[in-house]
Amino acid sequence: MGNPCVDFDGYREFVVATLPQLKWLDGKEIERSERIQALQNYPVVEQQVREQEKAYCLRRAKDKEEAQRKLEEQQDKEDRRRRRDPGFDGRGYTDIHTAPPSSSETIDHFQAPETQEEEYNKKKLNESEDDLEFWNKPSLYTPESRLETLRHVEKQRKDQEKLSEKKKNVKPARTLITEDGKALNVNEPKLDFSLKDDEERNQIIVDLAVYRYMDTSLIEVDVQPTYVRVMVKGKPFQLVLPAEVKPDSSSAKRSQTTGHLVICMPKVEEVIRGRTSKPVKATSNSPREQTKERSKQAEKLEVDPSKHSYPDVTTIVQEKSHRPRRLASEHKVMPSEEDAYFEDNPEVPPLI
Repeated sequence: MGNPCVDFDGYREFVVATLPQLKWLDGKEIERSERIQALQNYPVVEQQVREQEKAYCLRRAKDKEEAQRKLEEQQDKEDRRRRRDPGFDGRGYTDIHTAPPSSSETIDHFQAPETQEEEYNKKKLNESEDDLEFWNKPSLYTPESRLETLRHVEKQRKDQEKLSEKKKNVKPARTLITEDGKALNVNEPKLDFSLKDDEERNQIIVDLAVYRYMDTSLIEVDVQPTYVRVMVKGKPFQLVLPAEVKPDSSSAKRSQTTGHLVICMPKVEEVIRGRTSKPVKATSNSPREQTKERSKQAEKLEVDPSKHSYPDVTTIVQEKSHRPRRLASEHKVMPSEEDAYFEDNPEVPPLI
């Protein structure tokens, strides 16, 4: 199928006589009588087929030369069209250092879009006519004709892509900082986040819920004194901070389990705390936990240097002569009269 020798006169007889082991040809069984007849006419059929082969080779050489000539003409035509077509604003450019446009040229420049649209419609009409003529033109079943058809289809596809690119509306760049230098809050990747003010460590913590299985190389973090910006796959996330921070001392870490991005930013100002501890609210903790919390709290005593107390030396002897009150109240244990067998031994000390 598709072999040009099929159109030769005597093709079947030549193949049947040349290939004696062949049983079927082009879906038709080869009978014994047909093989015998092909072998009898083989010398005449062979000479006829060889002459047709030479004629076909000469015709194919002419077809190749004609296809090459058409291709060169088409390339020259494309080059002339590129040189003849105007620039992007409707005017051709031959030198870089040109004089500034005059008032008339400026008017033509403002009228360029309408002219370009008219030229584009005219060009599209001509191309549609050329396309219709190309498909209605009879074509030979040769490799050159198939290549020509392929180039024509490829050209149409490229023109369609250029047209779609022109019609595509390019999104304007998102404004992150206004003209007066004010940073804006932007969450283009639409990620959940949390902002925490850690007063104990004097820092601000931002927890951004980045996708767990996203590569870290697709994340860019930029910490500024008043805001933080994170680029997630090219989409900006920007958050204005409640206080000024130190960008050099800031750190960004990513969790290996959740994939969240945690940014710790120390504050610039220092917090001066009072010496008195804050009152602790009553909670339902156990007494042991409350005792631990009390032991953790540092208790500081205030001493007034103007109020010092000294011992009174004059009362030392007098205080020593007095008998302690505890000893004065002691009394001897008397034996009970009811116990008849009681014997009082003076060497035994009394029971206390």
